[in-house]
Amino acid sequence: RHCTDIICCVIFIVVILGYIALGVVAWVHGDPRKVIYPTDSYGQFCGQRDTLNENKTILFYFNILKCASPVVLINLQCPTTQLCVSKCPDRFATYIDVQASYRYRPDQWNYFRQFCKPGFNNPRKSIAQVLRDEDCPSMIIPSRPFLKRCFPDFSTKNGVLTVANQTTFKDGRGKTRNVTDLREAANGINNVLDARSVGMKIFEDYAISWYWILIGLFIAMMLSLLFLVLLRFTAGVLFWIFIFGVIGIIGYGIWHCYWEYDHLKGIPGSDLTVYDIGFQTDFKVYLQLRQTWLAFMIILCGVEVIIILMLIFLRNRIRIAIALLKEGSRAIGYIMSTLFYPIVTFLLIAICISYWAVTAVFLATSGEPVYKVMANQTLCKYANLTCDPETFNTTNVTKLCPGAQCTFAFYGGESLYHKYIFIFQLANAFVFLWLVNFAIALGQCTLAGAFASYYWAYRKPADIPLWPLFSSFGRAIRYHTGSLAFGALILAIVQLIRVILEYLDHKLKGTQNSFTRFLLCCLKCCFWCLEKFLKFINRNAYIMIAIYGKNFCTSAKEAFFLLMRNVVRVAVLDKVTDFLLFLGKILVAGGVGVLAFFFFTQRIPVFAQEVPMLNYYWVPLLTVIIGSYLVAHGFFSVYAMCVDTLFLCFCEDLERNDGSTAKPYFMSASLHRILGKKKLSPKKA
Repeated sequence: RHCTDIICCVIFIVVILGYIALGVVAWVHGDPRKVIYPTDSYGQFCGQRDTLNENKTILFYFNILKCASPVVLINLQCPTTQLCVSKCPDRFATYIDVQASYRYRPDQWNYFRQFCKPGFNNPRKSIAQVLRDEDCPSMIIPSRPFLKRCFPDFSTKNGVLTVANQTTFKDGRGKTRNVTDLREAANGINNVLDARSVGMKIFEDYAISWYWILIGLFIAMMLSLLFLVLLRFTAGVLFWIFIFGVIGIIGYGIWHCYWEYDHLKGIPGSDLTVYDIGFQTDFKVYLQLRQTWLAFMIILCGVEVIIILMLIFLRNRIRIAIALLKEGSRAIGYIMSTLFYPIVTFLLIAICISYWAVTAVFLATSGEPVYKVMANQTLCKYANLTCDPETFNTTNVTKLCPGAQCTFAFYGGESLYHKYIFIFQLANAFVFLWLVNFAIALGQCTLAGAFASYYWAYRKPADIPLWPLFSSFGRAIRYHTGSLAFGALILAIVQLIRVILEYLDHKLKGTQNSFTRFLLCCLKCCFWCLEKFLKFINRNAYIMIAIYGKNFCTSAKEAFFLLMRNVVRVAVLDKVTDFLLFLGKILVAGGVGVLAFFFFTQRIPVFAQEVPMLNYYWVPLLTVIIGSYLVAHGFFSVYAMCVDTLFLCFCEDLERNDGSTAKPYFMSASLHRILGKKKLSPKKA
């Protein structure tokens, strides 16, 4: 063997180094606290240590009614002053009422001014000036913190929406308003809070049932292993039971259609045609016609004949497919370590996802606070322009646009780095896709090399090399990193284009241009098909790389033409394998799911006392079912790779060898018998 696709290998290594550098730069400039902590109108973090806001962990909106403005949807910022506070208001109060009573009830003013700007302590200032300078809110309402922000404390009493058992409140501007006005400003908060309550209950269920969930997943793992071992003996039985079951069901359908057709004979109106009665929304009308049942019977007869003919003409290929499935089970039995390799792939992908997510967060939080003019008036010419909060009140913007505020908008900057943040995010996503596809490619090539070493062992298992999985992994890393990176690169480019198309489709969803929607739909469909095709080609190319050690393009070409020369065998093997593995996944997930259902619903007397008290028994139940399916999928993906590898080796064996002493077959005796050969060539000592 020799190193393949060296140029791509070098590029891949350089890209990884650049990706690391990008992460370091993002780490230097970024600040994830901007995501963790809410930010007030001055760009300061609420709850940040060693600052004035250290004990003020919650964000308070001066006038939450403004949060219902369309400006919020455009700028993603509520156009009102936002202040960090230590706790949310727990009562109704207005600045006008507090101002009128501060002389003989100073406690009310002391409570109210904690929601004013820091340092403000002038209750004699007129309400007009206070609202103009945004020194204090015009009102406060009972609120509770959610996501570290103060939202109205909504509740429902006798079907009526209330806040602190009140249906009206004073807005501090001389008007009495209904609490339903607050609902728009905090739209959906009740549903979110209810979801939070459900989320806490689900978390509690996980906390007290996690070990039973792990036991269920362990049972799923053992069942998956047992199914793979038994496939050596039951693959043919399961397949033929299914096929004859389908033939029997269709046969019953033909008989039932004939019975209905004969039963309707002589009934008035049953001899009408579908054309006579036209289109009917009630499908039962068509079932009263003999013509309908005759059509059903003809269709089912056609399907039955097609299936029987396919079985007759493809019987030998089906036998080969079943023999390869049995051989795959035998190969895994000799190389059991391959069943646990998906854990390595999972860890590599988890590392890629973690690095991508952390880098994306640091990139998104890079930069200095940027302030923009937030105006309630949509015609204000200064809206969305940058501003300086320290000098904003001295400008004429507040005169031309009454109610305008200079508020924090986002983090950014004017440097070269900040200008290309979007490009860096795009590069981050692209390299992430490349690395994930490389991790998958490495796993496929490693498994293919291990199983190929089994097939090409002349005397099985005596000639199987020691530690075939580790040897295959070492060969893939040492010689074929460039080839695996090349295949992963092609797939990553297509996937990035698909991501961009999905983004454009999301952005253009509201457009009425039917041609644009049609074009996007066609492009998405084409690139989806292209991605599926590339995955199929890459998978088989990696198998050829593992067998012969050639570069990616040569391996892909040879694999493609080899498959095309055996296209019928490919189709039969693919469908037989898909059916049996899908059946295995359903059996594992369904079996463990039924067992978990009886356990968590206390229907197993022996374990009734061991069942934990749950809020929702379906939480661990669904987790066990989905987890069991994923566990089975992980094991069966190794089996599918084994069968695909053995199939390509089998096709190569048939083309390169003729069964003579000089060119003996390497296939098993069962495959040899199916091909109709008299006997295997004598094995060398």
